[in-house]
Amino acid sequence: MHTIQLKINDKVYDRFIWLLSKFSKEEIEIVSENADFATTKDYLKKELDEINIGNANFLNQAQFENRLDQII
Repeated sequence: MHTIQLKINDKVYDRFIWLLSKFSKEEIEIVSENADFATTKDYLKKELDEINIGNANFLNQAQFENRLDQII
């Protein structure tokens, strides 16, 4: 399955959505990319870059549990 991103003029948006609704969910699924998704994607990309260049700090299980206990 492929994913594409489109910008649709307000004048034709309703007709375009109507057309898409004629297909089954197995054929076409409308996927919205919202600001939260984009923000999370950027954050995770930066985190992955830190891991790849060796600048990431990791916790072992005990450190994680201690930190979680402090938060809770």
